[in-house]
Amino acid sequence: MTSAPRIEDVTVIVVTYNSAHCIAGLAPVLAKLPHVTIIDNASNDGTADAAAQAMPNATILRNTENLGFGAANNRALLQATTPYALLLNPDCLPTPDFLEGLLSVAGEYPEAAIIAPHLIRRGGEVEVSYRWPGTLWRSHGPAAEGVCCVGFVCGAVMLMNMQVMRQIGFFDEDFFLYYEDEDLCHRVFASRKAILLAPQVTVTHLSRGSVRGNSPLRAEFYRGYHHAQSKLIFTGKHVSKMQATRLRRKTLLLAFAALLPRAIVPVPRYMARLLGRICGLYEFPHSKK
Repeated sequence: MTSAPRIEDVTVIVVTYNSAHCIAGLAPVLAKLPHVTIIDNASNDGTADAAAQAMPNATILRNTENLGFGAANNRALLQATTPYALLLNPDCLPTPDFLEGLLSVAGEYPEAAIIAPHLIRRGGEVEVSYRWPGTLWRSHGPAAEGVCCVGFVCGAVMLMNMQVMRQIGFFDEDFFLYYEDEDLCHRVFASRKAILLAPQVTVTHLSRGSVRGNSPLRAEFYRGYHHAQSKLIFTGKHVSKMQATRLRRKTLLLAFAALLPRAIVPVPRYMARLLGRICGLYEFPHSKK
């Protein structure tokens, strides 16, 4: 066991897109840290300005277009000079104890590539957002009770050992949104580097709460669109191109079959997401954006 990294040893990276409503939940902790990078994907709700005002200590990177989750994180990771980087979704509610807890685990396991906490939903229940690689075997059993190696952790919160991750590489930018964290963990696992879940460390994650903006239905459409495309990209990369083709056909048929029930009892956000999924499946592989 080595001494635990200090707060000065970590850069907190937050990718935002129409996330102005999240700044108040981040600022009480992040405004006191020495290394914070907010990288904004061309929000139209004043996110970058709100972050700059609430966190004058932070470096604000303003993209002129929406680069996607992985690509934006990559830009910030390439600029990080600290031994560790903490990727943090804007819809998380960090506490000082949460960050200190992760760094304590990093001190116990200095060779680990990625360390993640237990994510807690807004209602207080544990979000089981970790498992073994889905391409190898199914995970079963209750939630983890102690620090353990896993094959996947959700990209909402990841403490990265930069020395290890620079050797493996960061996010594959073919994934605009969704599955980029699964692809990254798959590569870390294949490199025989440790991905650790530290369940004694917790942080509240307001899942799907990071994006609002002026067009919520448009946002739901693109959730469905990118989720469908990214799943096919992942399948083609880690299983086979043939399996991705089969999955596209099957999922497209199921999506069309779901149109009528959705039209009979319409819920706008679900309908928008379904139409996005259909468009994403239909256009794949001609478009990845």
